[in-house]
Amino acid sequence: MLKRLTALPLFVLLMAIGAAAMIVPALHAYGRSDYFTARIFLYGTILASFLTLLIGLATSTYAPKSVPRSQLIALLAAFSLLPAMFALPFYEAMRSISFLDAWFEMVSSFTTTGATLFDRPFRVNPSLHLWRALVGWLGGLLIWVAALAILAPMNLGGFEVQASQNTSDRALRHSRSEKRLEPSERLARYAFRLIPIYAGLTGLLWVGLMLAGEGALVAICHAMSVMATSGISPVGGIQNGATGIWGEILIFIFLLFALSRMTFSRGMLGDDRDRIWRDPEFRLGLILLAIVPSLLFLRHFLGAATEGSDAANLGAALSAIWGALFTVLSFMTTTGFESVHWIGSAEWSGLETPGLILVGLALIGGGVATTAGGVKLLRVYVLYRHGLRELERLVHPNSIGGDGAELRRIRRRGALIAFVFFMLFALSIAAVMLALSLTGLQFETAMVLAVSALATTGPLAEVAAENPVLYGGIPDAAKMILAATMVMGRLELLAIIALLNPDIWRS
Repeated sequence: MLKRLTALPLFVLLMAIGAAAMIVPALHAYGRSDYFTARIFLYGTILASFLTLLIGLATSTYAPKSVPRSQLIALLAAFSLLPAMFALPFYEAMRSISFLDAWFEMVSSFTTTGATLFDRPFRVNPSLHLWRALVGWLGGLLIWVAALAILAPMNLGGFEVQASQNTSDRALRHSRSEKRLEPSERLARYAFRLIPIYAGLTGLLWVGLMLAGEGALVAICHAMSVMATSGISPVGGIQNGATGIWGEILIFIFLLFALSRMTFSRGMLGDDRDRIWRDPEFRLGLILLAIVPSLLFLRHFLGAATEGSDAANLGAALSAIWGALFTVLSFMTTTGFESVHWIGSAEWSGLETPGLILVGLALIGGGVATTAGGVKLLRVYVLYRHGLRELERLVHPNSIGGDGAELRRIRRRGALIAFVFFMLFALSIAAVMLALSLTGLQFETAMVLAVSALATTGPLAEVAAENPVLYGGIPDAAKMILAATMVMGRLELLAIIALLNPDIWRS
């Protein structure tokens, strides 16, 4: 049975999972005696299952010439087309939005961007909030599994900077030590190993948030949003929740999983590192987490002390440092949750637009093969090592670079590839800004929306600019551009460019 399932096209399997997931909001709505919403999602499950069955039967004998290529195309199709299936029951249940708006909402959720058209979340049905969070959670799970099973063997998604070390060869050697696996079998193997971890961590955080005083629905939505780094909230953010500081501490701990894949998948690709403390991504993330809040805190504290403000007391100082610490980690992992103390910290700083700091952090992003978006910490680390070596050569031109063979390799070829990705990322931002400007948006608004979509950090639009940018007020053409940008930001431009490579289409 398992072999027959793995033989099906990946897109068909994803459709089946999405169809089955509609049962969750149907049961939730039924438990609330909201029979209208429950009936819509039940019909959605039946319709989606029937469509999946037809496509499955039509493609049951399909044998792609290149399985990795077909899986990469399936990922692109999943993030582009599946949201239309997810949007159908959402559109029918809302009854007050267009199908384009529902599709945009689902693209935002499935790509774990978290950009929402609803600035007043209390006007949305609770079951629909659960559906948004669940779609985001499934999108995070998909990218978790696909990064290791599909992107890593193809040296994409951040693994390309270590291609000289050949991550895929290490993965294959590790697999051969147990059993030689086909691409579809490798996908199933990683799925069975990662799904219990992903679901278990989500359940643990859900229970922790409920013990901290949060309601069951809000707690599960926030738990799924943290693990998927989607930033989706039924109450407009954790700052509007009931858990307070204890809930933020719990979420802070679980956000650390988005700094490095070594926190949950150590050894799955035959990695030689035996401790997470040796992982450069995790160390760089902790360094940024220490430096940025410290600089903000010093500015806050010194400014308050100079002005003789009452804020220069121990309690306000601790609140300021915690607000900066939590918000920095949240946006660096592209989650977008804002601490309840961040507003006070931002006002204390005296900066007109403190959200620009969060823009830079969202651009950096989290770890490779995690649910976080952005440029990724590994690429930043590679460029840092390369720059450090170049500075050493300025002082000592005839010096010999040490640090071992691995670092010497990534300082050369890895740094070049990372720099190319940075340039592509910057050009993508410019292109999206230009496209958004043609729809009538102002320069600042276009910049904030472009970065939010490419970095998959939807809540960034509310805090980056001087005035919050609301997605509900942008033109329909801009929504379509942003939806395409979210897909590109989730899959990364290199993966899409790889599909244009003639070599990948040769049999």
